[in-house]
Amino acid sequence: MSETLRYGAIMLAAGVGIPVLAALNAQLGGRIGSPTAAAVVLFAVAMCVALGAMVLGQGTGGLTRLAGQPGHLFLGGVLVAFYVLAVTFVAPRFGVGNAVFFVLLGQMVSAAVIDQFGLFGALVRPVTLMRAAGIGCMGLGLLLIQRG
Repeated sequence: MSETLRYGAIMLAAGVGIPVLAALNAQLGGRIGSPTAAAVVLFAVAMCVALGAMVLGQGTGGLTRLAGQPGHLFLGGVLVAFYVLAVTFVAPRFGVGNAVFFVLLGQMVSAAVIDQFGLFGALVRPVTLMRAAGIGCMGLGLLLIQRG
């Protein structure tokens, strides 16, 4: 399998997981009466899975180099917490499809900006007219899916 297909398959699976995560965590938050408690449980399970993957994979050596890293690199944790808390609270009130629609729209726009300027060390991939049209078509497609 080519690298492109392998990476594409991994990210497709991750994409499938986003609405499933939203639906499951919204359900858990509703059942226990606390979206924030559901988010805490999600993160506890996720930490156990990540720790297992780290130990079985490359080991714990990377943790010893954390102290010297710039603080802004840890904002990813804040962003994922915001996403999980937001989707756990919003999805049961707004619908999983609607919530994920806006998440995808935000992802497309922010990814294009990150690529355009090479932000956060990303590869520079200018937003050409063709890419902008593709993003527009994806946005229109998402809108049509939600309206249909």
